[in-house]
This record gives sequence, C-alpha cells and structure tokens, in this order.
Amino acid sequence: MQTGSRRTVYLMLVLVMLLWSGNSVVARAIHEDVPPFTLAFLRWGLASLIALPLAARQIRADAVAIRQHWPVILLLGGIGVGCFNAFMYSGLQYTTAANSLLVQAAIPALVLALNFLIFHARPRVAQVIGVIVGALGVGAIIFKGDPAALLTLSFNHGDVLVLCAVVLWSLYTVLLRLRPPIHGLSFLALTILVGVVAMLPFALHELQTRSVHLTPHVLAGIGYVAIFPSIVAYYLFNLAVERIGPADAGQVINLQPVFGALLAALVLAEPIHGYHVIGMVLILIGIGIPLLFAARRPAPDGER
Repeated sequence: MQTGSRRTVYLMLVLVMLLWSGNSVVARAIHEDVPPFTLAFLRWGLASLIALPLAARQIRADAVAIRQHWPVILLLGGIGVGCFNAFMYSGLQYTTAANSLLVQAAIPALVLALNFLIFHARPRVAQVIGVIVGALGVGAIIFKGDPAALLTLSFNHGDVLVLCAVVLWSLYTVLLRLRPPIHGLSFLALTILVGVVAMLPFALHELQTRSVHLTPHVLAGIGYVAIFPSIVAYYLFNLAVERIGPADAGQVINLQPVFGALLAALVLAEPIHGYHVIGMVLILIGIGIPLLFAARRPAPDGER
C-alpha cells in the first residue's frame, strides 16, 4: 500500500478511536438513566434499524455469498459485537476504569500474538517496539505518572470479564481476514443484527430489576452511540483492518484513553494533568513507529 494511502487509513482509525472514546463518555454520562446491557441493546437495536435498510440492496446482491459464508458472518458477529459487548459491559460493572484501561492495553500485543498463532504472520520489529512504547503511554495515564501506583492495584472477577472481552476483540480483529467477499455494508448490517440478538436476553434480565429514564439528553446519547461508535466506527475499523492488516490497526486502539481523557475534560469537566500529556506523546510515538518504518520499507513486487 502506498504511504499516502496508509496515512489515510491511520487518520480513519483515529476517527474510529475518537468515536469509541465518545461512546465511553456518553455511557458514563447516562449510566444512572440506562443500565449497561439495556444501553447496549438499544445501541445495537437502533443501529440495526438504520443499517439494515441502508444495506438492503447490497444484502440482496450478496445473497449467494452470504448463504455460502454465513458461519463466518455468525462467528465474527458473535465475537466482535455480541460476546465482546456482553463481557465488556459485565466487567465494567465490577472493575475500575483504570483496571479496564490497563487490561485493554494488552490488545495490540494480543493481536500480534494471535495473528502469529493462527495465521503464522510474524510481527515486524517496528510493530513490537510500537506496542511496547504505546503500552508505556497507557501505563503513564493509568498510573498517573507514578510507577509506585502499580503496587496498589487490585483485581476482581470484573477484570477477568474485561480480559475475556479483550481477548475476544483481539480475536475478532485477527479473524477479520476471513471476512467473506461481500460488501462492507452487508457485513456490517449482518454482524450488527447478531449483536442485537446476543444483547436481548441480557437486557431483558436486567430490566427485571432496573428501570430506564428516557429524557431528551438520554435519547440523544442513545442516538449517538447507535450511529457513530456502532455504524460509522465499526464500518471504518473493518475497512482499516482490510487495508493495513490487524497488527497495525490494533496498535491504534491505545488512542482510546487519550481521547477518553480529552473528551472527559470537555464534556465532564475532568482535569487534564501532565501525566496525560506524557502518556499521549508515548502512545502517538508507539503508533507512529510502525507507520514510519512501513513508509521506508520498499513495497514487495505487485503490492498496490
């Protein structure tokens, strides 16, 4: 892939991480009005109502390929939308935001490891260095620039659930190379539909003991998470993995705590500290290293 095209994909991934960070901020802002599994179901339910009509023409055109490859579509939708969200939302009920971010910082390394184990794709040295530098940046944000804070960490079963979600997302990212030869909108709409079905029983169980307050700002929040982090971000992430591969795309996930801190400052009036800046710089360096070395590396014969 040409250098300019790679940069475009990276900019696309930056937008994806910004939208997913906004999802976290919105969920925190309305958590007292909408319980987590119900929010997930409303998110994917509304997303399906938007995505399915948009993709209807493409789904009809891809009908033969969809019938041939439905097990892969079900697998990817179940892992990347259904199971991932179930484990992540469950874990976030019991763990802290710091622990969650720490566990999620393992995604780039897990993507490299799973890509090697499943597809024998050997990571480049630049990718490994980028993962390490990016992880240091995430650590600087989580531990507030104080390494001694590592000694105060404690873990519970919520962290295990988040770890399961992280493994599932890493697996989804790697297995996207198995995506069937159908239009991106068809794939998006069908995997979202899988997510709706997966979230329904969790939401019904939750609503037996929790209530929902649909105020105007809550409805606006639900509309945001259904359209931007779900439809737009998932479509762009799937496309980015197709263009630059799971290893480089997975590295950009470490931008989420950066954007999370910035959006929390803007929306929730949470302060920005020096350790946030240090962490942001390290994360950006970690993302930039593979991009820089990929630009210097000559393209193989026939690569476009």
